[in-house]
Amino acid sequence: MTDVTAPLHISLLAYIPSPSSSGFSIGPLYFHAYGICYVFAVAAAIMITRRRWARRGGDPDLAYAVAWWGFPAGLIGGRIYFDITTPSQMPHHWWGPFAIWDGGLGIWGGIAAGVVVGVWYLRRHLSWPDVYRFINAATPGLLVAQAIGRIGNYFNQELFGKPSTLPWALKIAPAHRPAGYAHFATYQPTFLYEIIWNLLLAATLVWLDHRRKVRPPGLFPLYVAGYSAFRIYEETLRIDYSQYILGMRLNFWVALIGTVAGLIWFARIQFFSRQQPRDSEAARPRSRAEYSRSGLR
Repeated sequence: MTDVTAPLHISLLAYIPSPSSSGFSIGPLYFHAYGICYVFAVAAAIMITRRRWARRGGDPDLAYAVAWWGFPAGLIGGRIYFDITTPSQMPHHWWGPFAIWDGGLGIWGGIAAGVVVGVWYLRRHLSWPDVYRFINAATPGLLVAQAIGRIGNYFNQELFGKPSTLPWALKIAPAHRPAGYAHFATYQPTFLYEIIWNLLLAATLVWLDHRRKVRPPGLFPLYVAGYSAFRIYEETLRIDYSQYILGMRLNFWVALIGTVAGLIWFARIQFFSRQQPRDSEAARPRSRAEYSRSGLR
């Protein structure tokens, strides 16, 4: 006779499962989840920037125009950075350097190229003071976009960290495990840590901005310093391929430089700049022509 009073043993899921596919097909077309995440990332950045720029009296549609120029530049810059820093990871075909669908994007190159081109476009339509104010308005959206983009790494089963048995460890399929780690099943979900950090940092920057004590474009160097500081920690966890310098991953040193440079840049804007006033959402942006008539540049 069966003892009905015997304890029931329930198997609990002690890891995060990985998706079985990195995309889906509709007829002859295959849609990569990585690319779809980038579409939503750009849309989120535009929506956030539109709202924040409109509250400053600016034309919200300017966010569309900046994204039209900045996003393609970011893709190109991100791919160039990836190709330069990890050439062995490119597909071995003539189209390998351009294959953003089969490789990666370097966030440092993407942000640098996107911002440079975006500022170039803004300067054609706004004075420098208003370019700085637009940068303050757009910066939190960049972090939200990065967080959404990192979801694509989940579908690709990439950018994870060292083996782990934590309850939130990520299970990686054998085909995606690095050399020497085939016998480990679960790993640190470093992309998830970055998602959480980016959203928290974005919220912190918005809170600081609402206090109106940050001189434009001070939010951007705070973003550079804050994101880079987290990457210093993240680079000590990741085990994917990387160039090494003095025993540390290349992006560890890039992040260290970014943290120091961002803090120095912010201090210079906030404490040593006498020309740029603190941001105010009530001031209407003026065109370059208006500033020229007033004798300002």
